[in-house]
Amino acid sequence: MIELGLKFLKFCVVGSLGLGIDFGITFLSKEKARWNKYVANSLGFISAASSNFFFNKYWTFHDTDPDQLTQYSKFILIALIGLALNNLIIYLLINKREMKFYWAKLVAIGVVVLWNFVANYNFTFTS
Repeated sequence: MIELGLKFLKFCVVGSLGLGIDFGITFLSKEKARWNKYVANSLGFISAASSNFFFNKYWTFHDTDPDQLTQYSKFILIALIGLALNNLIIYLLINKREMKFYWAKLVAIGVVVLWNFVANYNFTFTS
């Protein structure tokens, strides 16, 4: 149980780094390039997920599976499901609760991190 908790803590540290990537790219895309907020959100989310794959593979899960392409595909599939959940939560919080975009995004990330950890622990990094 302690090992699982340590992995979750590392997953959260990696996720925090990804959060910076996510918010940075989202901000640049939405505010500077003036892209649609959901497109900007998606680009930020996928960019962070891609960098997080490598940190989680080697640091969080100490995974040695040489088939990185298959693992990356699984990781991105999980991230895409997470992205759908992320955008849904943002949509609901903005349109039903009148929450500001970045606050809604922060709440969505908190929910989706649990999905991502459990799914990657049980599906992507099983070796």
